[in-house]
Amino acid sequence: MPIIFALDFFDLLKGAGLLAYPLAACSFAMVFIIAERTYALRTNVVMPQDLVDAIIENKPYSGGKHSVLARILDFAEDHEQDADAVKAFARLEINRMERGIPYLDIIYAAGPLFGLTGTIWGLLNVFGQINAETGLPDPVAFTKGVSLALSATLFGLGVAIPALLGGGYLQRKVENYAVRIDSLLERINSRRASTRGAREPAVEVVR
Repeated sequence: MPIIFALDFFDLLKGAGLLAYPLAACSFAMVFIIAERTYALRTNVVMPQDLVDAIIENKPYSGGKHSVLARILDFAEDHEQDADAVKAFARLEINRMERGIPYLDIIYAAGPLFGLTGTIWGLLNVFGQINAETGLPDPVAFTKGVSLALSATLFGLGVAIPALLGGGYLQRKVENYAVRIDSLLERINSRRASTRGAREPAVEVVR
């Protein structure tokens, strides 16, 4: 049974023609991006829970030095008086988290187009093999040729659907991180503002 399945699979690849190569490239790229980003966007790599708890509880934070949130906090400590620079750096870190995800949108759009092109190419080859004497194609060869040509569309959809689902999942994950990071930065800035306000001496108005 595995041998028969392998033979059928290679027949389907043959039906997709030359378009099987870009479809295979899109498939490998999709799997790599989804696997790499899923691994890179782990919670302990982006926002370690102990670091988040320390910020919420207003305690000295340590640990998670190589995480995204730790890099943002270190930058905020060095640019305490420049809130705009801190926000810009946070946006830069969020943009780094999105690395590779936009390519999933391209794969999602290109996969069906490659598949449809392969199907049309295969159908042209099928309809071009008509018997000159009868003016009709061989029924068995015609049916097999059409099924093989349609396999290209199937491959295209098989690449596009996981790219759509994976891209949506990863983008939503980055957006959730972005909202949480922005909320923590607002908490830190408000505490610093209140601390500076408490330290400033009251100004007496002389009339």
